[in-house]
Amino acid sequence: MREANRIAANILNEVGCLVVPGVTTWELEEKAIELCAAFDVIPAFKGYLGFPYALCCSVNEEIVHGFPSKRELLDGDIVSIDFGVKFQGFYGDTARTFPVGSISEGAAHLLEITLDSLRLGIEQAVPGNDLYDVSRAVQERVEAQGFSVIKRFVGHGIGRMLHEKPEVPNFVPKNSSRLPLKPGMVIAIEPMVAIGTDQVEILSDGWTAVTKDRSLSAHFEHSVAITKDGPFILSQM
Repeated sequence: MREANRIAANILNEVGCLVVPGVTTWELEEKAIELCAAFDVIPAFKGYLGFPYALCCSVNEEIVHGFPSKRELLDGDIVSIDFGVKFQGFYGDTARTFPVGSISEGAAHLLEITLDSLRLGIEQAVPGNDLYDVSRAVQERVEAQGFSVIKRFVGHGIGRMLHEKPEVPNFVPKNSSRLPLKPGMVIAIEPMVAIGTDQVEILSDGWTAVTKDRSLSAHFEHSVAITKDGPFILSQM
Protein backbone atom coordinates (compact mmCIF):
# COMPACT_ATOMS: atom_id res chain seq x y z
CA MET A 1 0.00 0.00 0.00
CA ARG A 2 2.81 2.37 0.88
CA GLU A 3 4.58 1.78 -2.44
CA ALA A 4 1.40 1.90 -4.54
CA ASN A 5 0.50 5.26 -3.05
CA ARG A 6 4.06 6.59 -3.25
CA ILE A 7 4.08 5.84 -6.97
CA ALA A 8 0.63 7.36 -7.46
CA ALA A 9 1.72 10.52 -5.65
CA ASN A 10 4.90 10.82 -7.70
CA ILE A 11 3.06 10.37 -10.98
CA LEU A 12 0.40 12.91 -10.00
CA ASN A 13 3.11 15.38 -9.03
CA GLU A 14 4.86 14.99 -12.39
CA VAL A 15 1.58 15.36 -14.25
CA GLY A 16 0.80 18.45 -12.17
CA CYS A 17 4.07 20.04 -13.23
CA LEU A 18 2.68 20.14 -16.78
CA VAL A 19 -0.37 22.16 -15.76
CA VAL A 20 0.12 25.53 -17.47
CA PRO A 21 -2.06 27.66 -19.74
CA GLY A 22 -2.27 26.09 -23.19
CA VAL A 23 -1.72 22.46 -22.20
CA THR A 24 -4.52 20.05 -23.04
CA THR A 25 -5.90 17.59 -20.54
CA TRP A 26 -5.17 14.90 -23.12
CA GLU A 27 -1.45 15.71 -22.83
CA LEU A 28 -1.78 15.15 -19.07
CA GLU A 29 -3.41 11.77 -19.77
CA GLU A 30 -0.60 10.79 -22.12
CA LYS A 31 2.01 11.71 -19.51
CA ALA A 32 0.23 9.64 -16.85
CA ILE A 33 0.12 6.59 -19.14
CA GLU A 34 3.81 7.03 -19.96
CA LEU A 35 4.72 7.22 -16.27
CA CYS A 36 2.62 4.17 -15.39
CA ALA A 37 4.69 2.21 -17.88
CA ALA A 38 7.92 3.62 -16.45
CA PHE A 39 6.93 2.65 -12.89
CA ASP A 40 5.52 -0.70 -14.07
CA VAL A 41 2.09 -0.08 -12.54
CA ILE A 42 -1.44 -0.39 -13.86
CA PRO A 43 -3.58 2.77 -14.08
CA ALA A 44 -6.35 1.99 -11.60
CA PHE A 45 -9.17 3.95 -13.20
CA LYS A 46 -8.78 2.90 -16.83
CA GLY A 47 -11.51 0.35 -17.49
CA TYR A 48 -12.86 0.54 -13.92
CA LEU A 49 -16.66 0.22 -14.22
CA GLY A 50 -16.16 1.26 -17.83
CA PHE A 51 -14.27 4.52 -17.19
CA PRO A 52 -12.08 4.95 -20.30
CA TYR A 53 -9.07 6.92 -19.03
CA ALA A 54 -6.18 6.82 -16.55
CA LEU A 55 -6.93 10.30 -15.20
CA CYS A 56 -10.04 12.08 -14.09
CA CYS A 57 -9.46 15.68 -15.26
CA SER A 58 -12.19 18.00 -13.98
CA VAL A 59 -12.00 21.68 -14.91
CA ASN A 60 -13.62 24.56 -13.01
CA GLU A 61 -17.26 23.61 -12.32
CA GLU A 62 -16.50 19.93 -13.01
CA ILE A 63 -16.36 18.14 -9.68
CA VAL A 64 -15.00 14.71 -10.54
CA HIS A 65 -14.82 12.05 -13.29
CA GLY A 66 -14.05 14.54 -16.06
CA PHE A 67 -12.67 13.07 -19.30
CA PRO A 68 -9.23 14.06 -20.62
CA SER A 69 -9.67 15.74 -23.99
CA LYS A 70 -8.19 18.19 -26.49
CA ARG A 71 -9.50 21.03 -24.33
CA GLU A 72 -6.75 23.56 -23.60
CA LEU A 73 -6.45 24.82 -20.06
CA LEU A 74 -6.74 28.60 -19.81
CA ASP A 75 -5.09 31.08 -17.48
CA GLY A 76 -7.33 31.34 -14.42
CA ASP A 77 -8.77 27.82 -14.66
CA ILE A 78 -8.48 25.24 -11.92
CA VAL A 79 -8.18 21.53 -12.76
CA SER A 80 -8.81 18.67 -10.36
CA ILE A 81 -6.82 15.55 -11.22
CA ASP A 82 -7.79 12.27 -9.58
CA PHE A 83 -5.41 9.36 -10.16
CA GLY A 84 -4.76 5.86 -8.91
CA VAL A 85 -2.55 2.86 -9.63
CA LYS A 86 -2.47 -0.85 -8.95
CA PHE A 87 0.88 -2.21 -7.79
CA GLN A 88 1.46 -5.87 -6.88
CA GLY A 89 -2.20 -6.39 -6.07
CA PHE A 90 -2.70 -3.21 -4.02
CA TYR A 91 -4.16 0.17 -4.90
CA GLY A 92 -3.04 3.75 -4.41
CA ASP A 93 -5.39 6.71 -4.88
CA THR A 94 -4.83 10.46 -4.64
CA ALA A 95 -6.17 13.75 -6.04
CA ARG A 96 -5.19 17.41 -6.19
CA THR A 97 -6.64 20.57 -7.66
CA PHE A 98 -4.08 22.61 -9.55
CA PRO A 99 -4.22 26.32 -10.41
CA VAL A 100 -3.65 27.15 -14.07
CA GLY A 101 -1.53 30.28 -14.30
CA SER A 102 -2.91 33.15 -12.20
CA ILE A 103 -6.25 32.31 -10.56
CA SER A 104 -8.73 34.56 -8.80
CA GLU A 105 -8.67 35.17 -5.05
CA GLY A 106 -11.96 33.29 -4.77
CA ALA A 107 -10.57 30.24 -6.54
CA ALA A 108 -7.38 30.33 -4.47
CA HIS A 109 -9.46 30.49 -1.28
CA LEU A 110 -11.51 27.50 -2.43
CA LEU A 111 -8.34 25.45 -2.96
CA GLU A 112 -6.94 26.55 0.40
CA ILE A 113 -10.07 25.60 2.34
CA THR A 114 -10.57 22.29 0.54
CA LEU A 115 -6.98 21.26 1.23
CA ASP A 116 -7.24 22.42 4.84
CA SER A 117 -10.45 20.43 5.33
CA LEU A 118 -8.55 17.35 4.16
CA ARG A 119 -5.80 18.07 6.68
CA LEU A 120 -8.30 18.41 9.50
CA GLY A 121 -10.08 15.23 8.47
CA ILE A 122 -6.80 13.32 8.46
CA GLU A 123 -6.01 14.58 11.97
CA GLN A 124 -9.15 12.78 13.19
CA ALA A 125 -8.14 9.45 11.62
CA VAL A 126 -6.84 7.93 14.86
CA PRO A 127 -7.71 4.70 16.69
CA GLY A 128 -10.67 5.12 19.00
CA ASN A 129 -12.21 7.94 17.01
CA ASP A 130 -15.33 7.42 14.98
CA LEU A 131 -15.30 7.50 11.18
CA TYR A 132 -17.69 10.43 11.33
CA ASP A 133 -15.20 12.44 13.38
CA VAL A 134 -13.29 12.61 10.10
CA SER A 135 -16.46 13.61 8.25
CA ARG A 136 -17.38 16.25 10.84
CA ALA A 137 -13.95 17.90 10.71
CA VAL A 138 -14.19 18.27 6.92
CA GLN A 139 -17.77 19.51 6.94
CA GLU A 140 -17.29 22.08 9.70
CA ARG A 141 -14.20 23.61 8.04
CA VAL A 142 -15.92 23.87 4.67
CA GLU A 143 -19.26 25.20 5.85
CA ALA A 144 -17.66 27.76 8.17
CA GLN A 145 -16.42 29.45 4.98
CA GLY A 146 -19.85 29.43 3.36
CA PHE A 147 -18.79 26.72 0.90
CA SER A 148 -20.67 23.46 0.22
CA VAL A 149 -19.55 19.88 0.68
CA ILE A 150 -20.52 17.71 -2.28
CA LYS A 151 -22.58 14.93 -0.73
CA ARG A 152 -23.16 12.75 -3.77
CA PHE A 153 -19.55 11.52 -3.84
CA VAL A 154 -17.62 10.17 -0.86
CA GLY A 155 -14.28 8.72 0.14
CA HIS A 156 -13.79 5.01 0.71
CA GLY A 157 -11.73 2.21 2.12
CA ILE A 158 -8.89 1.07 -0.12
CA GLY A 159 -6.60 -1.96 -0.29
CA ARG A 160 -6.76 -4.96 -2.59
CA MET A 161 -9.74 -3.24 -4.20
CA LEU A 162 -9.92 0.37 -5.32
CA HIS A 163 -13.18 1.00 -3.48
CA GLU A 164 -13.76 -0.90 -0.25
CA LYS A 165 -15.97 -0.38 2.77
CA PRO A 166 -16.43 1.84 4.63
CA GLU A 167 -17.68 4.84 2.70
CA VAL A 168 -16.06 8.02 4.02
CA PRO A 169 -18.49 10.93 3.56
CA ASN A 170 -17.37 14.53 3.90
CA PHE A 171 -20.43 15.25 6.01
CA VAL A 172 -22.11 13.54 8.96
CA PRO A 173 -25.11 11.57 7.66
CA LYS A 174 -28.35 11.84 9.59
CA ASN A 175 -29.00 8.95 11.98
CA SER A 176 -25.48 7.63 11.37
CA SER A 177 -24.32 4.74 13.55
CA ARG A 178 -20.91 4.66 15.19
CA LEU A 179 -18.04 3.13 13.21
CA PRO A 180 -14.84 2.98 15.32
CA LEU A 181 -11.51 3.48 13.59
CA LYS A 182 -8.93 0.76 14.24
CA PRO A 183 -5.21 0.30 13.48
CA GLY A 184 -4.68 -1.36 10.11
CA MET A 185 -7.59 0.33 8.37
CA VAL A 186 -6.75 2.38 5.26
CA ILE A 187 -9.20 5.00 4.03
CA ALA A 188 -9.18 7.44 1.15
CA ILE A 189 -10.36 10.82 2.44
CA GLU A 190 -11.36 13.12 -0.41
CA PRO A 191 -13.22 16.37 0.17
CA MET A 192 -15.00 17.74 -2.89
CA VAL A 193 -16.07 21.30 -2.24
CA ALA A 194 -18.05 23.90 -4.21
CA ILE A 195 -18.25 27.65 -3.85
CA GLY A 196 -21.99 27.47 -4.53
CA THR A 197 -24.53 24.66 -4.41
CA ASP A 198 -23.88 21.07 -3.40
CA GLN A 199 -26.30 19.90 -6.10
CA VAL A 200 -24.77 17.82 -8.88
CA GLU A 201 -25.54 17.22 -12.55
CA ILE A 202 -24.05 14.43 -14.67
CA LEU A 203 -23.18 15.43 -18.25
CA SER A 204 -24.17 13.52 -21.37
CA ASP A 205 -20.95 11.45 -21.35
CA GLY A 206 -22.45 9.62 -18.37
CA TRP A 207 -19.47 10.37 -16.12
CA THR A 208 -18.53 14.03 -15.76
CA ALA A 209 -20.13 15.50 -12.64
CA VAL A 210 -20.61 19.28 -12.49
CA THR A 211 -22.09 21.66 -9.96
CA LYS A 212 -25.69 22.36 -10.90
CA ASP A 213 -25.14 26.13 -10.62
CA ARG A 214 -21.79 25.83 -12.47
CA SER A 215 -19.85 27.25 -9.51
CA LEU A 216 -16.20 26.30 -9.05
CA SER A 217 -15.36 23.02 -7.36
CA ALA A 218 -12.12 21.64 -5.87
CA HIS A 219 -11.03 18.12 -4.89
CA PHE A 220 -8.12 16.85 -2.79
CA GLU A 221 -7.51 13.26 -1.69
CA HIS A 222 -5.05 11.21 0.34
CA SER A 223 -5.02 7.53 1.18
CA VAL A 224 -4.42 7.33 4.92
CA ALA A 225 -3.40 4.38 7.10
CA ILE A 226 -4.70 4.37 10.66
CA THR A 227 -1.92 3.28 13.00
CA LYS A 228 -1.43 3.10 16.76
CA ASP A 229 0.84 6.15 16.38
CA GLY A 230 -1.77 8.17 14.48
CA PRO A 231 -2.64 8.76 10.82
CA PHE A 232 0.00 7.93 8.21
CA ILE A 233 -0.48 9.60 4.83
CA LEU A 234 0.47 6.94 2.29
CA SER A 235 -0.02 9.14 -0.78
CA GLN A 236 2.34 11.88 0.34
CA MET A 237 5.67 12.22 -1.41
